[in-house]
Amino acid sequence: MGVNIENMAIIEQIFVDFAKKIEGSVWPANFLGVMQKSLKAFIEVARQKSFSLAADNLYISQSATSKRISGLELELGAKLFDRIGKKVELTEAGRNLMQPAQALIRNIENMKQVVAALSKTVSGSLIMATSHHIGLHRLSPVLGKFSKTYPEVKLDIRFMDSEDACTLVEQGEIELAIVTLPENPGKVLKLKTLWIDNLQPVADLQHPLAAANKINLSDLLQYPAVLPARETFTRKILEKVLGKSKLKINMATNYLETLKMLTLAGLGWSILPDTMLDDKLKVLGINLNLKRKLGAVIHKDKTLSNTAKAMLDLAGKNILNSSIVLILIRT
Repeated sequence: MGVNIENMAIIEQIFVDFAKKIEGSVWPANFLGVMQKSLKAFIEVARQKSFSLAADNLYISQSATSKRISGLELELGAKLFDRIGKKVELTEAGRNLMQPAQALIRNIENMKQVVAALSKTVSGSLIMATSHHIGLHRLSPVLGKFSKTYPEVKLDIRFMDSEDACTLVEQGEIELAIVTLPENPGKVLKLKTLWIDNLQPVADLQHPLAAANKINLSDLLQYPAVLPARETFTRKILEKVLGKSKLKINMATNYLETLKMLTLAGLGWSILPDTMLDDKLKVLGINLNLKRKLGAVIHKDKTLSNTAKAMLDLAGKNILNSSIVLILIRT
């Protein structure tokens, strides 16, 4: 989505007014950093509709969050939020500011990264997101290697649903997400596949279908399922394969570890990746040919920092090493 020219003028005017104030003098130290932090606080308060929740996500105090918003309101000469009791809502000025604020954050990050890329030094910080499942089953060795190789880099890893992570990359609020890749990504997103998950239909050992060597789809759909929530990328992959077939949903959750627990408890069949299977689960006798891609999501218009490039490089090397081990085992 493009930035409205009239809205972008709001941000440009901040710099024009500020330049007039300091003409002939030295810019305050870290002016761009202060502006970026204030805009990030504004966006997070708008998203959470709460100063306290925004402060938690930004890892700062609520008073610091309020101070950043107040400073921004003072600089703009406009109130950005209505505070009625515990309810926080954007004003008209706040709504108009949202899109250009997101664009300016991306531009500031790009300026920093273009300059940093000249030195090829891996330093500073890396804000990235991943899902709980990928963090547990795929990313752990990559993060361990990264921390040992680049101990001076501060990692800010945020665990969230893949869908939310993609939204934050799209809005320019995080640089990198390593998640389940969407089949229909937004136009500004660039994807890189790192792993392929084979998803298997499974049930507990006492399930009525567990004893059958081969079943068909109609057999499977007679029984209730515990599945990823409807809005998840994984659920959409399943529904695409099933077409118009109707599912009997007993429970839904975004967490695969929870789905495994519910399946073992006998609450229904499910779909789980190969990495989570063990001898307590029965892979059912039907080939649904379900696969999902796991990998990196970045903004196509954003210059990647050296730290993000280093993280992706290590993730790629980890895939190669894993493939070599797999070949040796099979041989």
